[in-house]
Amino acid sequence: MSKTAQEGFAENLLQYLNDSPTAYHAVENGVELLRKSGFQELKETESWSLCKGGKYLVVKNRSAVIAFIVGEGNPAEEGFRIIGAHTDSPALKIKPGDCSVTPEGYVKVNVEIYGGAILSTWFDRPLAVAGRVVIKEKGTLQEKLVRIDKPVFMLPNLCIHLHRDVNEKCAYNKQTEIVPLMSMKEENVEKGDYLLNLLEEEAGIRKEDIVDYELFLYEYQKGIFTGRKLEFISASRIDDLSMVYAGLTALTETGEGGKATRVFAAFDNEEVGSTSAQGAHSGLLLHLLNRICKNLGLTDEGYFQAVANSTSISADLAHAVHPNYSDKHDSENRPVLGGGPVIKYSAAQRYATTAYSAAYFMDACERTKVPFQKFVNRNDIPGGSTIGPALSGLTTIPMVDMGAPILAMHSIREFGAVADFVDTEKAFRAYYEDGRL
Repeated sequence: MSKTAQEGFAENLLQYLNDSPTAYHAVENGVELLRKSGFQELKETESWSLCKGGKYLVVKNRSAVIAFIVGEGNPAEEGFRIIGAHTDSPALKIKPGDCSVTPEGYVKVNVEIYGGAILSTWFDRPLAVAGRVVIKEKGTLQEKLVRIDKPVFMLPNLCIHLHRDVNEKCAYNKQTEIVPLMSMKEENVEKGDYLLNLLEEEAGIRKEDIVDYELFLYEYQKGIFTGRKLEFISASRIDDLSMVYAGLTALTETGEGGKATRVFAAFDNEEVGSTSAQGAHSGLLLHLLNRICKNLGLTDEGYFQAVANSTSISADLAHAVHPNYSDKHDSENRPVLGGGPVIKYSAAQRYATTAYSAAYFMDACERTKVPFQKFVNRNDIPGGSTIGPALSGLTTIPMVDMGAPILAMHSIREFGAVADFVDTEKAFRAYYEDGRL
């Protein structure tokens, strides 16, 4: 990839992050990219008619998408080359019941914490709102995506004069202290109408048509390039939309005529355990792989052979060594920003990497001259997990857990090196073009 192409990829990645405040928008924008590359949307409720070399996509819950290119070879022999990522990120989700009004006249929105957010980073930042709304028009239920990209909400800190130990205290009461401010009380407005009025005025949805909603607060300020040479990216939702974008780009730009069926799957709800109809711990991918095989004329025996001849990648981000907390890392495995994608290992199977799965990813990196690094948690600091163990267990397909290294993971604003996202996309393309040793 030339320097100009690298810069273009980075700019498009940043735009994708800024345009995708929720999983619903991440999928909508991803589907648009796929359609421009010739992918045809299939409905789960309809019959399919697949052809060799065909490009297809399937959307689930508007928050997960699986896209695939049917291989030219025999599926039973060539199998699938799968990359998986997730569309959701830690956030503040608005609870049912609209807003509350304090005796002093403050209007506050009641929120639920979604995922493992670093709560302190949500304070004193302008917050906007986005998500989906279910409405009923002429007796029919419809879904509408909304994005009110205005600094409507704020979560102000308590001043240090009334909270002298604020720099020593890190814990927040999630029920009483994480309640963003929306406005001051307005005359002739019922307390349950503030949010509905906002949706009506800013999104053009009549409040009497609203049946329910799933709305999230997000940082209003957009992501930027930073650093002396603009070599870093600072933005919300880098985890894991950077891997979603890299996977989508790799799939749409991979070469023609591959023998194996190439699959990219972006699941929802990883941050809360993946156990949902649109999560990695569902039968979504397994059912789709089976359906592809049956549609191409394979028997059950052929399907089992296809699965046995498949490989996969779980693409989630990795912890770079922090310059101010370097002792939090293992003494021998210390990935850094700009050092390339990171292969993640866990004896406790928090990551699904095996020696074999690591080898086929390292092979993809080496074929395209991409550097790679390795990560293992300290024995006394347990780490998080990914979609990898769930998918590998459900499908029985070998899985390597990897991701670009970043700092400030799960902050409202995360931080990484542009080069690592570029290199990850290059490795993904090499994997799709071959996929196994």
